[in-house]
Amino acid sequence: MTIFKTNALSWGVKAALFSTIVAATPNAIAAEEAQALDKSKLEVIEVTARKRVENVQEVPISVTALQGEKLAAISSGAMDIRFLNARVPSLSVESSFGRTFPRFYMRGLGNSDFDLNASQPVSLVVDDVVQENPILKGFPVFDVARVEALAGPQGTLFGRNTPAGLVKFDSVKPSQDFDGFVSVSYGSKSTSDVRAAIGGGLTDNLSARISVLRQDRDNYIDNKAPGFEQDDVLGGYTDQAMRIQFLYEGDDFNALFNYHMRDLDGEPVTFYANAIKTGSNSLVSGFDRDTVFHDSASRATQQVETEGASLKLEFDFDDYTVTSITGYESAELFSRADVDGGYGCNGFGCPPVEFATGPGVINISSETADGIPDHEQITQELRLTSNFTGDFNYQVGLFYFSEELTIESFAYDALFTDGVQAGYVVQNQDTTAWAVFGSFDYDLSDTTSMTLGLRYSDDDKDYNNLRTQSPLAFDGFPDLQAGEESTSDSHVSWDISVSHKYSDDINLYARVADTFRAPSIQGRSLFSFDEGISVAKSETILSFETGVKADVLDGSGRINASVFYYTMDDQQLTSVGGDSNTARLINADETVGYGFELDSEFMLTDNLAITVGASYNNTEINDSGLSVPVCASCTINDEIIPGNPAAFIPDRAIIDGNSLPHAPEWIYTFTARYSRELGDGEFYAYTDWSYRDEISFFLYDSTEFTGKSLFEGGVRTGYAWETDDQEYDVSLFVRNITDEQQAIGAVDFTNNTAIVNEERFVGAEFKVSFF
Repeated sequence: MTIFKTNALSWGVKAALFSTIVAATPNAIAAEEAQALDKSKLEVIEVTARKRVENVQEVPISVTALQGEKLAAISSGAMDIRFLNARVPSLSVESSFGRTFPRFYMRGLGNSDFDLNASQPVSLVVDDVVQENPILKGFPVFDVARVEALAGPQGTLFGRNTPAGLVKFDSVKPSQDFDGFVSVSYGSKSTSDVRAAIGGGLTDNLSARISVLRQDRDNYIDNKAPGFEQDDVLGGYTDQAMRIQFLYEGDDFNALFNYHMRDLDGEPVTFYANAIKTGSNSLVSGFDRDTVFHDSASRATQQVETEGASLKLEFDFDDYTVTSITGYESAELFSRADVDGGYGCNGFGCPPVEFATGPGVINISSETADGIPDHEQITQELRLTSNFTGDFNYQVGLFYFSEELTIESFAYDALFTDGVQAGYVVQNQDTTAWAVFGSFDYDLSDTTSMTLGLRYSDDDKDYNNLRTQSPLAFDGFPDLQAGEESTSDSHVSWDISVSHKYSDDINLYARVADTFRAPSIQGRSLFSFDEGISVAKSETILSFETGVKADVLDGSGRINASVFYYTMDDQQLTSVGGDSNTARLINADETVGYGFELDSEFMLTDNLAITVGASYNNTEINDSGLSVPVCASCTINDEIIPGNPAAFIPDRAIIDGNSLPHAPEWIYTFTARYSRELGDGEFYAYTDWSYRDEISFFLYDSTEFTGKSLFEGGVRTGYAWETDDQEYDVSLFVRNITDEQQAIGAVDFTNNTAIVNEERFVGAEFKVSFF
C-alpha cells in the first residue's frame, strides 16, 4: 500500500514538473514549430474565482473554466447539470433523484446523503448567490457565460461549506448592445430543447436581458410487471426555466437585478431491481433500460418549483468599491418513486403472504415520496474592495445566511391497498449563519505576491421532526415519535498563497488552506424505531497545494498543473441504506487525500484546437473503529461485525482504509475542434470524451456496488454562416456515442437495484443569433 501511494504521488509530482519543463522553454518550442503552427493565440480566460475579474493564469488556485462551444456541446440533448460529471478534472456529479438534487464530489470529497436537508462540501454559487439546499443546485444551465470549478478549500471568500471546492455559474449579463438568440434541438426519445435570449439597452443607463428554456421528453419506459403492464409510463419530463435581468450603469454606481424561476414536471430517476449480476458489477444479461417491472410505476411523479431574486449594488469611490449582494431563494418539491425497483415482496422484510414477485428477490417493498412544501433562503453580503495602485490591496466584508426548511416524507402500501399512504414524517430545520472575512494581497516584488485570507464563521441549526404514522407498525414500530436537536459552532478559516511570475509566460503558486463544514443534522425516522436523529459535528480540512500555470507555444498553448495533499478531521459521512431504508450521519477520525490535476489547451493550427485534462485522486478513511450497516444482497469485501437480525441489529462492515464513495482515482478529458471555411460559412466538427475510473457507491466495499469505469464521448458537426445582422448554425450531434450502459448508482437496502446512465442520444439543432 505504501509503495502504491509513493508511486501515485510521484506520478503527480512528475506531471507538474513535466509541465514546468515544457512551459519553461516556450520560445524554443515556438521557434522550432514556427513553420508548423499558426501564430494565432488562445483567448484569455477571465474568471472571478477571487471575487474580482482576473486572468485564470494568474490566480493561485486550481481553476477550470468551461465556456463557449465546449459548454454548449457537453450540455446538448436537454442534459441537466449532471453533464458536468467527469468533464472537469477531479469533479464528479451524480443523483438518485434524476434531474434534480445533484450531488457534487471534488478531489474525492462529497456527500452521498439523499435527504433533502443534506449539506455538501462542494458549494454551488450562481450569479454570486450560494445555493445551499440540494434542490436549488439542480437549476438548469442555460444562457451561461462561464462555469468555473475551483478545487480545494474556498472557505475564506465563499463560506463555511466549501472544504472540497466550489462550482460557480455566471449568467450572460445585460449590456447596451442589442443581441439575442434562439436555438431548437430535437432528438432521441422525442426530446426537444428550446432556448432563447434577448437583451439590449432600454435607456442610456439601463439595459435588460431575458433568457428562457423549455426541455421536453415523452415517457418512453414500459412497465412489464404482471398485472401492472403499461407502455410509456416513465422517463419523461417538461422542464421550464426563465431568467430576467436589469442592469443600471451610472458613472459611479451599478445595480444588477436578477429574477429566475424553474418549473419541472416529470418522472423521478428510474430504479431497476436486481439489475446488477450477483457476484459481479455487470448488468444482468438481457438488461433493457427501456423496460421496468414496478408495481407503482403509474404513481411515480416529480414536481419541482423554484424561484429566486438577487440585487447586486456596486458603489465606486475611486480608491474603494462597495458591493452589496442580497439574495432570496425558495423551493417546492414532491417526488414519488418505486424505490425497490420491482413488484411484490418475497424476502426477509415482507409480510407472510405470497405475492407475485420480481424480478428476482424483493426483500422490502418500498414506494416512498419526499417533499419540500416550504423553503426560504435569504443571503446578504456586504464587501469593501480597495483599488489602490500600490503594492497592497484588500477585500473585507460581512455575510449573513438564513434558511427555513420543511421536509415531508411519505411511505405507501403497494402490496395490499394499491398505494394508500402508510407512513408520514415532517421535519423542520432553521439555519442561521454569519461571518466576517478579509483577503489581503501584497506584492513582495515585481514578480512575487502573497495573499492572506481570514474568515470567522458562526453557524446555528435548530431541528425537529415528528412521525405520526409508521409504515412498520405491523412490526411493533410506534406510530408517534418525535425528536429535536440543535447545533452551534464557529470556526476561523484561513488561507495563505504565494504566486511567483517565473517568466512572462509561467506562473508558479503554492497555497495552504484551512476551512470547515458546519455541523449537520439528519432525521430519517420514517423507517426507524426511534426518532432517527443523528448529528455530525463540524469537519475541518488542512490542504496543501502547489502548481504551475504556463502559456506555451508562443501563446498557442496553455498548460496548468497542480499537486495537492490534504487531511480532513472528523469528516462528515452518511451511512446510506444498509439493510433498511434509512441513513445516519457519522464522523470519521481522519481522511487523507492526495493527487494531481492537469488542464491544457492547444491551438495546433488555424483549423484544429484540442484540450486535454487529467486528474488523480487517492482518498483513504483512517478510523479503526468505524463501521456501517451493509447491504441486503451484495458481496461484502470488508471485515464484518456480525449483527442480530432478530433484534434488528444488522451486520456491519469496518470501513477503515476504504476510499470515499463516488471518488474515482482517475479522470481523463479530451476535446478536439476542427473547422474549415466552406462557401460563405464554416464547416466544423467537435468531439469530446471523458473517462471516469471505477467508484464505490457506498462507504463499504462490495463487489456489486463498485461502479465500473465509465467512458463516454460525443460528436457534434455542423455548418455556420452569417449575414449582416444574423448568425446561423445548423448541426447534428451524438451523446454517449458508444452507447455504454452500466450502473452509476444503486439502492442497497432491498436488493441489487441499479441506477443506469443515459443511453446513446442522437439529435439535431438549429440556432440563429442576432445583433
